[in-house]
Amino acid sequence: MPGENLTRDEARARAKLLAVERYEVALDLRSAVGEHTGSGPRTFRSTTTIRFRCAEPGAATFADLLAPSVTSVRLNGRELDPAAVFDGSRIALAGLAAENELVVDAQCAYSRTGEGLHRFVDPEDGEVYLYTQYEPADARRVFANFEQPDLKGPFTFSVTAPEGWTVLSNGAVDRVEPSGAGDAAATSHFVPTQPISTYITAVLAGPYHHESDLYRRTLPDGSELEIPLGALCRKGLAKHFDAADIFTVTKQGLDFFHDHFDYPYPFGKYDQAFVPEYNLGAMENPGCVTFREEFIFRGKVTQASYENRASVILHEMAHMWFGDLVTMEWWDDLWLKESFADFMGAFALVGATRFTDGWITFANRRKAWAYRADQLPSTHPVTADIRDLEDAKLNFDGITYAKGASVLKQLVAYVGQDAFLEGARRYFKRHAYGNTRLSDLLSVLGETSGRDMATWSRAWLETAGVNALTPQATYDAEGHITELAVEQEAAESHPTLRPHRVAVGLYRKEAPAGERPGALVRYARAEVDVDGPRTVVPELTGATRPDLILVNDDDLTYCKIRFDERSLDTLRQHLGELTDPLARALSWSALWNLTRDALLPARDYLELVRRFAGAESDIGVLQMVQAWALSALHHYSAPDAREAAGAQLAEVALSELRLAEPGSGHQLAWARFFAQVAVAESELRMLSGLLDGTARIDGLDVDQELRWTFLAALAASGRADEALIGAELARDDTASGKRHQVRCLTARPSAAVKAEAWDAVVESDRLSNALVEATISGFHQPGQRDLLAPYAPRYFEMIERIWQERSIEIGMAIVRGLFPAAQGDARALEAADTWLDGHPDAAPALRRLVLEARDDLARALRGQQCDERAAA
Repeated sequence: MPGENLTRDEARARAKLLAVERYEVALDLRSAVGEHTGSGPRTFRSTTTIRFRCAEPGAATFADLLAPSVTSVRLNGRELDPAAVFDGSRIALAGLAAENELVVDAQCAYSRTGEGLHRFVDPEDGEVYLYTQYEPADARRVFANFEQPDLKGPFTFSVTAPEGWTVLSNGAVDRVEPSGAGDAAATSHFVPTQPISTYITAVLAGPYHHESDLYRRTLPDGSELEIPLGALCRKGLAKHFDAADIFTVTKQGLDFFHDHFDYPYPFGKYDQAFVPEYNLGAMENPGCVTFREEFIFRGKVTQASYENRASVILHEMAHMWFGDLVTMEWWDDLWLKESFADFMGAFALVGATRFTDGWITFANRRKAWAYRADQLPSTHPVTADIRDLEDAKLNFDGITYAKGASVLKQLVAYVGQDAFLEGARRYFKRHAYGNTRLSDLLSVLGETSGRDMATWSRAWLETAGVNALTPQATYDAEGHITELAVEQEAAESHPTLRPHRVAVGLYRKEAPAGERPGALVRYARAEVDVDGPRTVVPELTGATRPDLILVNDDDLTYCKIRFDERSLDTLRQHLGELTDPLARALSWSALWNLTRDALLPARDYLELVRRFAGAESDIGVLQMVQAWALSALHHYSAPDAREAAGAQLAEVALSELRLAEPGSGHQLAWARFFAQVAVAESELRMLSGLLDGTARIDGLDVDQELRWTFLAALAASGRADEALIGAELARDDTASGKRHQVRCLTARPSAAVKAEAWDAVVESDRLSNALVEATISGFHQPGQRDLLAPYAPRYFEMIERIWQERSIEIGMAIVRGLFPAAQGDARALEAADTWLDGHPDAAPALRRLVLEARDDLARALRGQQCDERAAA
């Protein structure tokens, strides 16, 4: 039978044949603790009962299960031979009846890759923590099932675990009983869930620190809604756990979504668990949401980090309606949940929490992810063609999340907020606990808006690529606008021109009341529907000549902003004088896109950073600008110019660090950035002094996380040896400290160190997912190109083997992380092209990863050529 990679055609055929009535899943997790004596993987017992109907009695199908062994399979009371029906990934089911009962007793493996039931041993205290992560199709690593979104069913879980452990699932605990086996264990029985998909079921077990609260609300019918709230983390992180702030954002979000959705939260309790070695940001398991524990801050962070955490909390909460209550039929329409959750997360962030500038972050950070993804050769429409599970895994990308959310933001401007939200309300009520396609959503939005949603969908959801909008203005002799038009362009590969609702802002230097002298302020604004290659903006005819024309002012649409020559010159001289923070963020983003497109030399972008980043008031924008500056330096700068450009950046970073308000987020951001660009002996001495206390900057708290940041820079420069790094681990002998230690060790500029790191990741599977990530992060250092050069050919020799042998999560991490991008030269590009030309039949998902990395490298080389021309 076919293997692990379920296809869309197989899923559709099975959905036509079967209807699930209910699941009963019993997991025995006592084996998670104690010594493991066997030669194979550590396993747990999983017993699953599935009751389901078959539309064609006598037909055959299969259940999904990834397990080392199956003890027994019973179908409708008939024992089946596991050796005959189980092939390692599927259980063959022949001779189905109209009503069926399947019972599978299996030994499933604990995971060290973050897929399935992950087992983590805390190095600080030896405690064991378990949690599940399934999307898109890893529930089959934990229990037998029909692993596709449209075969929903109610789930009843029972979990046997060591006595004293916290055990959670999607539903509330019904009762806890002694295991009856004479050992110190107990079995937790959970109430049945509502009908949900397999990929959002969840189990969590371990000695977690657990805090609780309660959300109350009076519903329109006068009844009271109560939602028990929980927040969990490892015991070792409890001292850093700010559960109160998490509960505050949670309650604000629940208020907001109840106000706007008119559909009460349908899943009973609401637990949020912050778990170790998590591959994702978070996962929307109804009633049991999981997050990466890095959202628990062990040291000082900027407000941007708190805003990001709040945004993720609200994103996952939006999924309770978009994704959990109503779920896409197949992964083609993954955007139906992810785009909506991304948009609604930002919408709620601004409308319900203290982070009222959330749309600035969305414009500056979230859209940057979308713009990059939409210019890769692998770009795809928001509603994608997902042939199988490997396709699905790679489509959790900037198109599905950030472009989709940007398109929805544009849709709100197009149809109006009231019509959009009324459409959402009808969508929930019409399709509750069911599965949908694109047409189902378009139907309700057409009803509520009166707009032609099919035409809008074809332009925005069913075609790929990003348009560029450029202003073109003419003036009379007195300096008044005679015509202002917006020109729209599209790439040759994706030539669609789309309808855009945009605002066009005119800015000039003046000193209005309350503004600083010479401020760059908006004095005129007009909204217009851009359609086709050229659209005139009649409302702005007669306006005085602006210093800056900003197309897509207020960020209503999804596009790349271009500038006319006068506007670009204004930004070169006066970017820091733009008083509106959103306009400034949009300008920074547009300038970075010009750099990526080789239309603005990297040296010019870095000059803008040196001149104006220090005046940036929005901390999230500043940190994004700093990240872009690093990319410009290491990838887009002409090789001969990098050393001087880096020295100039480091000089500015240290100056801004000293000038920043003591104890502020800006001071912390400049401290981190300084560590990333410090190369001179005096700069490295400063980092060493800040670490050992011989140097001091007023207000800068060099806490444990910042110590690791400084030490990583010293390690990469060869100024921190194994003993010094080991001493730091002794100060911070925790799971987080271990990851930092591995990253620092592998960052050292030594051929032996790089060889050991390569072997640990490529030739062995002993590392957990988190340590694979840390090793790869340390391996690639921008100043070590010569040291890393021998690994470019080895990369292309090993990637097919890695893709075949490792799980897809680890395979993706290795293929992406070890691509020789740090070489940044034509030889690496040629090697990638040679591999792609010579491996036309490699797994499509693997080819996509290599093609994307190759495209990033080609773009960087074009940027370097642009920078070289500017120096000529």
